[in-house]
Amino acid sequence: MTFAAAAVPPIAHHELLVLLTQVGVLLLLAMLLGRLSERLGMPAIVGELSAGVIVGPSLMSNLFPDLGGWLFPQDPGQMHLLDALGQLGVILLVGFTGMHLDLKLVRRQGRRAATVSAAGLVLPLGLGIWLGFLLPGSLREDGADQAVFACFVGVAMCVSAIPVIARTLMDLKLIHRNIGQMILVAGTIDDAVGWVLVSLVAAMATASGLSGGDVATALGHLAIVLLVTLTAGRIIVRRAMQWAIRSGVRGLPIVTAVVLTILAAAGTHALELEAVFGAFLCGILIGSAKDVDVKPLEPLNTTVVTVLAPLFFATAGLRMDLTALGDPEIALWALAVVAIAVIGKFVGAFIGGMFSKMDKWESLALGAGMNARGVIEVIIAMIGVRLGLLTVEMYSIIVLVAVLTSVMAPPLLRLAMSRVEHTAEEDLRELRVLELQGMSSDKDPTA
Repeated sequence: MTFAAAAVPPIAHHELLVLLTQVGVLLLLAMLLGRLSERLGMPAIVGELSAGVIVGPSLMSNLFPDLGGWLFPQDPGQMHLLDALGQLGVILLVGFTGMHLDLKLVRRQGRRAATVSAAGLVLPLGLGIWLGFLLPGSLREDGADQAVFACFVGVAMCVSAIPVIARTLMDLKLIHRNIGQMILVAGTIDDAVGWVLVSLVAAMATASGLSGGDVATALGHLAIVLLVTLTAGRIIVRRAMQWAIRSGVRGLPIVTAVVLTILAAAGTHALELEAVFGAFLCGILIGSAKDVDVKPLEPLNTTVVTVLAPLFFATAGLRMDLTALGDPEIALWALAVVAIAVIGKFVGAFIGGMFSKMDKWESLALGAGMNARGVIEVIIAMIGVRLGLLTVEMYSIIVLVAVLTSVMAPPLLRLAMSRVEHTAEEDLRELRVLELQGMSSDKDPTA
C-alpha cells in the first residue's frame, strides 16, 4: 500500500463551506450582540449566548427550517468540527483565568475567604444534590445514573465565575474595595474547588456509576495530578516560560504557554478528569512562576477573549432550546432550579460573611458578587451534555441560571455597596489600580 492510498482525505468541500459559514455567522452575531449587551449594562456573555440561541433550535430552526438545516445540520461530524474550535477556546480561556489568580492575595486573606467560600460552596452544593434527586427523569439523559446526575446538579449550583466577577467589579469600580477583594479571593477558591468537584463527577460518570472503587480511582487520579502540579509541573512550566521569554524570539512565549496549557489539559483528560481542570492548574503555574512576566501573553489573551471565547459561547447557545420552557412542568422545574441556585449561593455567602464579622450590607455584597455564574456555569453545562448526563431541557435550564445570575449581580452590588463606607486603605488601593491603568494623573483616588 502506498502512502497516498493510506492518507486520510482532507475535509470535503461542502463540510468546509458550512464550517466557515458557521464560524463567520456566529462570530458576527456574537460580536454585535455582545456589544449591545454591554451598552445595556449586561455582561457580554448574555449577547454571545443569544447569538447561538437566535440561529439555533429556539428561533431560526423553527422559523426558517431549510436555512437552519443547511447552516447547522444535525450531523455529528459537522457539529464536532465547530465544537473542536469552541473547546480550544474554552481551554485557553480557563488557562488565562488561572494565570490571573493572585496567590499572594489568597494567602493574605485566606482564612476569612475560606470561611466565606466554604459556606458559599457547602449550602448550594447540598441543596443542588437534594434538588438533583427530586428532578424528573425527563431532565436526565437516558442511561445516566441518578446519583451522578444529582452530584452534577449540586456542583453546577455551587460554582462561581471569576471572569464574570472580575469584569463586573472593574466595570462598577469596586475591585479596589475590601469587599471586592474578598469576593475575588473567595470566588477564586470556589473556582478551584469547583473544577476539582467537576473532575470527580466526570470521572464517576465515565465509570458509569457511583461506587466506592470509582470514587477511589477518581481521588487517586486527582492526587496524581496535584502531586505532579506541585513538583515536576511547577519546574517544567517555570523553566519553559523563562526560556521562551529570555530567547527574545517574537511570539515564542505565547506559543510556549499555549503548548503547556493544551498538554496539561490533555494530561488531566487522559486521567478521566476534565481537560479544563488541567488548563486551570497550568495557568496558575504560569502566572505564579518566578521571574515570568505574563504581559507578553496579552495578545493571545485578547484573541481568546474576543474571538475564541465568544465562538464557544455562541456554540453553547446553539444547544439551547428555549421552546422547551413553554411546557408548564419544565418551566416550573426551571424556576425551582434558578431559585435554589440563587438562594443557596446568596444565603451561603451571606452566612459566611456574618461569621467573618462583616455587617449585613457587606455580606449581601458578597452574596451578590459570588452568585454570578456566567462563563463557568456554561462550561459546566457543556460538560454535562458531553458526559451524557443532561437533556437539552436541563442544559437550557443550567445555562439560563448562568445568564440570570450574571445579570443580577451588578444592580445588587450597587445597592449593597452604596451602604458600605470607604476606608483609607481602599483609597490607597484605588490609587494603585489607577496607576496600573495609566489614570493616576487624571483622577483623584479619594473621589
